[in-house]
Amino acid sequence: MSLRTIELPFARHLGSGKVRELFELGGDLLLVATDRISAFDVVMREPIPGKGVVLTSTSAFWLGKLAAVCPNHLLSTDVDSWPDVPDDYKPLLRGRTMRCKKAQPLPVEWVVRGYLTGSGWKDYQKGGTVSGVALPPGLLHASELEPPILTPSTKAATGHDIPISFSRVVELVGQRTAVRARDAALALYRTARAFARERGIVIADTKFEFGLLGDEVILIDECLTPDSSRFWPASEVQAGATPTSFDKQYLRNWLLSTGWDQQPPPPTLPPDVIAKTAATYAEIQRRLCEPVG
Repeated sequence: MSLRTIELPFARHLGSGKVRELFELGGDLLLVATDRISAFDVVMREPIPGKGVVLTSTSAFWLGKLAAVCPNHLLSTDVDSWPDVPDDYKPLLRGRTMRCKKAQPLPVEWVVRGYLTGSGWKDYQKGGTVSGVALPPGLLHASELEPPILTPSTKAATGHDIPISFSRVVELVGQRTAVRARDAALALYRTARAFARERGIVIADTKFEFGLLGDEVILIDECLTPDSSRFWPASEVQAGATPTSFDKQYLRNWLLSTGWDQQPPPPTLPPDVIAKTAATYAEIQRRLCEPVG
């Protein structure tokens, strides 16, 4: 059964993201991942079955693995151990809910790019830069960027995120916080990239979100999921190639083929696109998160 919306009368609703519903319970933050999916910053009408469970388990896996690189907000995903959640609601929340520390979110998305693709590739073709970061001439699609680059953007509740310069980030959050979050984002990407390569997966790019807990910068929200990252089979990655994407790229490609103008309302998703997208999410979770052997 798919979940597109949820109400929790025993918790205080804080807000709705494109995918997640945010609640406060017992002084903690509950992040409930629905099965909604967005593309080009527009939420589709149809949910993707099982998507919220994949996002939650994948995020929890990475938050545990990367905790030594940067502290994060995750407290627990074990809904059944939470006495302040009524038993009637536990089946609904099980597998798709993270209980987290409440932090003050920074108003920036920290996009790290290790390969030239997506909007970065389009920018590069126009002027040899990606979000104002100058790159060497002669690069091709899927060329590796070493070192990886940070291309931050605004966080838009609705509409499109807008790339911003690091100097603008400093204006928004202050020099000390900006540097700490930048360094954390690049370190998180490098560590995750190395692990994924052992599993035969390339993380082409990803985005992180950070918050302040006191004066400490911590990783918040989701982490290295198919919603926030572009995953490729390592065997297909070489400069000039167009590797298969284990993320929402299949959905994006279908939407582009329809001629949709990327403004609401979105077109109706056919059953085969929904099924293929669900299978892609499940496959990357299996490849990255399940024990080998």
